[in-house]
Amino acid sequence: MKTALVFGSSGLVGSHLVRLMNKNSNYEKIKLFVRSTSEIKTSKIEIINTDFKNLSNHKEDINGDDCFFCIGTTKKNTPDKDEYRRIEYDIPVEIAKIAKSNSINSFFYVSSGFADSKSSSAYLKNKGQVEEELIKLNFSILGIMRPSFLVGNRKEKRPGEEVGIFFFKIFSPLLLGPLKKMRPIQSEKVAKVMIKVASENLKKTIFESNEIAELALN
Repeated sequence: MKTALVFGSSGLVGSHLVRLMNKNSNYEKIKLFVRSTSEIKTSKIEIINTDFKNLSNHKEDINGDDCFFCIGTTKKNTPDKDEYRRIEYDIPVEIAKIAKSNSINSFFYVSSGFADSKSSSAYLKNKGQVEEELIKLNFSILGIMRPSFLVGNRKEKRPGEEVGIFFFKIFSPLLLGPLKKMRPIQSEKVAKVMIKVASENLKKTIFESNEIAELALN
């Protein structure tokens, strides 16, 4: 049985990950790296209060089999450009490097549809640059998820995103061929496929939103 490490366990995808892994017999321990005490408490779960500005202090804790990174922010919540960059780029890359140095075999990252290291959008650019760094680390199994609009019960309201999801849901049947990856996707499906890739090693690295949706059906 395996030990999972989860960064971003309170988020839209991370919360589903924890719930699904808690029921999954392949995992005997789930380490949650959190800034404040988590409300989730089961016999499998180990809570690690984490100083994300000094991750090197947690090198011994970042040890196990499968590492899942689901942390993200928005410009609204993090208006400072340097802090935004630290959360969106520095933290995932540093965690991945520590995981690799500790011989963790598998790393899974929630990126974004249309992630591109050369994008004019800071959000898509950061995601694309993280993807490139993860690929360079050469994990035995690397799963980069590129979901479109994530559907689920968020703790925070994002009016602009909700409007986008509403319209994309209406027009989803018209999004065919290459446009299928723009269809909104349930956050639970992303979590399910991350676990699936961890257990089945599908010999693929980047999963577009429509590919995630198809794999979640199996």
